[in-house]
Amino acid sequence: MNGFFENVLRYPRYMISLALGIFIFFWEKIKPWFKNPVTATALCGFLVGSFCFLYFTLKAMLGLGAV
Repeated sequence: MNGFFENVLRYPRYMISLALGIFIFFWEKIKPWFKNPVTATALCGFLVGSFCFLYFTLKAMLGLGAV
C-alpha cells in the first residue's frame, strides 16, 4: 500500500513539470519577438486581448455578471 501512495504523489509533480515544460517551450519560441518594440507591443496587446476575450466569454457563459 505504501507504493500506491508514492505513485499517487508523483502525479502532481508530473503535471507541474509538464506545464512548466510547455511554458518554457513556447517562451523560447516567442522570446525573439520581444527584441523589436513594435512586435513586442503587438504581442502584449494580443495576449491582453486574448485574456480579456476569454474572461468575458466565460463570464457570460457561466452567468456570473448577470443580476
